[in-house]
This record gives sequence, structure tokens and C-alpha cells, in this order.
Amino acid sequence: MSTKFYTTLTVATAAALAMAGTSASAHHSRTQQQCVAVTEAQVNAQFQRFNDGFQTRNPDVMVPLFSRNAVLLPTVSGQMRTDAAGIRAYFVDFLPNAPFGTITESETTIGCNMATRVGNWTVRLTNPTTGVSTDVPARFSFVYTYEDGDWKILHLHSSARPN
Repeated sequence: MSTKFYTTLTVATAAALAMAGTSASAHHSRTQQQCVAVTEAQVNAQFQRFNDGFQTRNPDVMVPLFSRNAVLLPTVSGQMRTDAAGIRAYFVDFLPNAPFGTITESETTIGCNMATRVGNWTVRLTNPTTGVSTDVPARFSFVYTYEDGDWKILHLHSSARPN
């Protein structure tokens, strides 16, 4: 695993403020964002929290893990989920399969109140009727944001890994 540290600069925001006739530097001093310190281990622990949520099989445990602006592009659904109701509906259908994720390799990137973890994982699914388990090798991208005093999933994309 490796970690890349970076600082973000919102040039588009500054340009928009300048076009609106507002001093970007004056606006910046009023709205300067405080960056929350986070380590690679803390970012990686977010996956454990997600996987623990899987184990509850309760969609109402999963939904609060996501940002209010989240986008979920799940492995076993072609539908993009962009609100709490859609994310919940996905997990209502998915969690009966008793999913358990195991990350096999990943890269973590940390920024100001944002972090990403991308890589490969295997998701074990168990058919609720037959009890037969199947391992689904997949790729994933978790993008986390610091929101309301907690790390939340802003974006999650998972797709079956090609052979």
C-alpha cells in the first residue's frame, strides 16, 4: 500500500468569485476550511466500518455511512444511487446475500477533508435460499469526505474485475 499526500486548490471557485465581482482573497479568509488530520490507518479503518455494516444485514446501518451527497455505483446493480432512499433500497436487496468484503490490494490518497482508497477486493456472497457462497472478484473506489464531524462515503464504485 502507498499513500499520496496532496493539497487541493479550487481555482474554479476563485475564478467564479472573481467573475461575480467578489474579492477571492477576502472570501477565502471568511470561509477558509479547516483540514482534519487523518492517517492512512484511519482511512483504511473506514472500510472495516463498512464491512461491519455488511455483517448487520441492516440497510439502516449502511445508509448513515454515506454522505448526504453520495453516489453509489454498486457491483450488482446497474442503477446509480444518489440519495439516501436509493442507497437504502440497494442495501435492502443486497444485504440478504450476507456480503463480506476482503481487500486484496489498495492505494490510499489523503487530502484536505477528503481521502480515497481504490483497489481490488473479493466480495463473498451467500445465497439466502441455498446457503451456497460465491466469491466475486471486483475493483473498488471509495472516496471519503469529512462531513458533520465524521468520515462519510462520498462515492463508492464497485465493479466485477475482468478476467
